[in-house]
Amino acid sequence: MAVTLEQTWRWFGPNDPITLSEIQQTGASGIVTALHHLPPGAIWSPEEIIKRKTTIEAHGLRWSVVESLPVHEDIKRRMGNDGVYIEHYKQSIRNLGFSGIDTVCFNYMPVLDWSRTDLEVAWEDGSFTTKFELTVFAAFDLHILKRPHAEDDYSEEVVRKATQYFESLEDNGRKKLQQTILLGFPGSLETYSLDELRLAIASYRHMSVSDFREGLLSFLKEVAPVAEESGVRLAIHPDDPPWSLFGLPRVVSTEEDLAILLSASDSPANGLTLCTGSLGASPNNNVVHIASRFAERVHFAHLRNVRITGERDFVESEHLNGVVDMYEVMKTLIQELQRKTERGRTNYRIPFRPDHGRLMPADRLLASQKQHDVYPGYSLVGRMRALAELRGLEFGIRRSLGL
Repeated sequence: MAVTLEQTWRWFGPNDPITLSEIQQTGASGIVTALHHLPPGAIWSPEEIIKRKTTIEAHGLRWSVVESLPVHEDIKRRMGNDGVYIEHYKQSIRNLGFSGIDTVCFNYMPVLDWSRTDLEVAWEDGSFTTKFELTVFAAFDLHILKRPHAEDDYSEEVVRKATQYFESLEDNGRKKLQQTILLGFPGSLETYSLDELRLAIASYRHMSVSDFREGLLSFLKEVAPVAEESGVRLAIHPDDPPWSLFGLPRVVSTEEDLAILLSASDSPANGLTLCTGSLGASPNNNVVHIASRFAERVHFAHLRNVRITGERDFVESEHLNGVVDMYEVMKTLIQELQRKTERGRTNYRIPFRPDHGRLMPADRLLASQKQHDVYPGYSLVGRMRALAELRGLEFGIRRSLGL
């Protein structure tokens, strides 16, 4: 029996300007969401979970994936109330499993969970996308944030170019750069102030890369058994971008990183969110090989593409046209799903969502009509186009495989 990958859509809850009715019309069947109104570290109660699940199901959709169940910064720093927050995390997982939610995407990035230096890059067809440039990021770090000893983390050439770039900016350009870098979670558009960011970075001064990795492995060893008992699959998201920012440790950036964390707990609940764009931003990552090597542990997929424009520079590109061979990645996921189905795991799912769709002129028109801002990468028409492309790609692959 052939089954298809599950097409999902990220929804930021009742405050999302894109409605569940609109999402239903995109062809997606699953919703990827979270209880965004609850702060990191809070226990997700069964009542709150069921309330959100009921809202989704009333529109003929299912709550397919939690993204994200945030890991409190105290857990990552291994200090403060980390023990309490780990117990809260376990209880939230139990409550999700009890409520019939079986997949949890999370990340373990310190302070900021993603970063771009430009959120309005004009694409060839008139749409808009995002990019990251190390020189621009360094300009913020060195001359706006003024992080102590920041120059030690960049080459002399990057420091020189960053200074030139910063000096070329007028006040409005500097304010826009600050706003872009400080943008936090895309669903809420929450940001740090400069002082809050400095304090948050300084709170990791005691942690080496090995300390930070040890903390992640310890966290997984505690949480994965609870997830397995609760029927919940954990799916860690790779670092975005896959290298250190602000001198902070990042340990989910490479194939070797993934191998280490997946071997930390042999529980089948310990798995991966295959984010092709995050991993693909580094020329050292062979995303097709990574997908093939860890296919058995891929519980969720973010499908997007990038063009690498420098050693640590990239722009988010069309979903089917970039450094990631999306055909081979999706083929790998289809074949893995088919293998599990043939072995009797007929209820096994691999949900995917079109990640970071471009901003189309129609999206700006809709935003104007609804009088709301358009989230970077989270527009309606841009993601609907991406989902349609990926759906067509899956159909073609299945036909070519005789499925």
